[in-house]
Amino acid sequence: MNFSDNELKILIDRSDCEQLLFQKADKVRRQHYGTDVYIRGLIELSNYCKNNCYYCGIRCGNKEIDRYRLSKEEIMSCCEQGYGLGFRTFVLQGGEDVYFSDKIICDIVSSIKKIYSDCAITLSLGEKTYSSYKAIFDAGADRYLLRHETANPAHYRQLHPDSLSIENRKECLWNLKKIGYQVGSGFMVGSPFQTTELIIEDLRFLQELQPDMIGIGPFIPHKNTPFGQHSSGNLNLSLRLIAILRLMFPHALIPATTALGTITQNGRELGLTVGANVVMPNLSPVKFRKQYELYDNKICTGEEAAECRKCLEKRVKAAGYNIVTHIGHVKK
Repeated sequence: MNFSDNELKILIDRSDCEQLLFQKADKVRRQHYGTDVYIRGLIELSNYCKNNCYYCGIRCGNKEIDRYRLSKEEIMSCCEQGYGLGFRTFVLQGGEDVYFSDKIICDIVSSIKKIYSDCAITLSLGEKTYSSYKAIFDAGADRYLLRHETANPAHYRQLHPDSLSIENRKECLWNLKKIGYQVGSGFMVGSPFQTTELIIEDLRFLQELQPDMIGIGPFIPHKNTPFGQHSSGNLNLSLRLIAILRLMFPHALIPATTALGTITQNGRELGLTVGANVVMPNLSPVKFRKQYELYDNKICTGEEAAECRKCLEKRVKAAGYNIVTHIGHVKK
């Protein structure tokens, strides 16, 4: 569905028409995906990061955090447990940790693929060169998540140090598409200095990119960052934007994020009712989960993987949808 900038502004800013918006979005998601909700097993590899983004709890400037990184054996153990629980996509996520060289990542990816050939591997490890992305793709990676966070250069500079640029981030996204990955992007809702006009710019960039996956979620501050005192993103605005995205991108895979569940107890279920169709339970070892602290008060840091899977299945069913365990590629 195509919207003018003025129509988008009305849908973004006004809550009086959101119920109709939510109904239309759910109708579109059911037309393409029925009541299916795909599960992805999240494995948080490392909370080391060379970058110093002003909003992120694992930024290199945060000296209060206990750092960790998983060994290959620990990662493979997470996959073994996840496979037994029905997961057919593993999402390897982490900060931009220089320890995880192309060689190490390629070895991990190829090892997972060798044992679990019927599974998809998604990576979310930040900005890399074309040759790095290509090598990892050739090793067996299927998908790559790289949220652009904001498409506006001036706003990007307000959220990131000078060493990072939206130009490079966009180039990474185009490179991923060129190589053949299923690509995911997205942005924070309610980030510092964000305006409706900037959100519309984000939506226009996504129209240009045409990603397979779109991840958005409310900004949540972390106490040990420059934005530690900033207020969190708004729940209903986040839900309206998920619904808008479903109407603009009927085939996209859109997660109901952990951040949604953090700002309100039933946030992920609400996300599913307005167009989201993916959830990502955590497979990481429980002893490290609290340390992967992108923002404050993150949920599900104490649950074993089986508990997390079971809990989410109940929540998804109560919302009127059904978890499915197949690989869950985007439908085009």
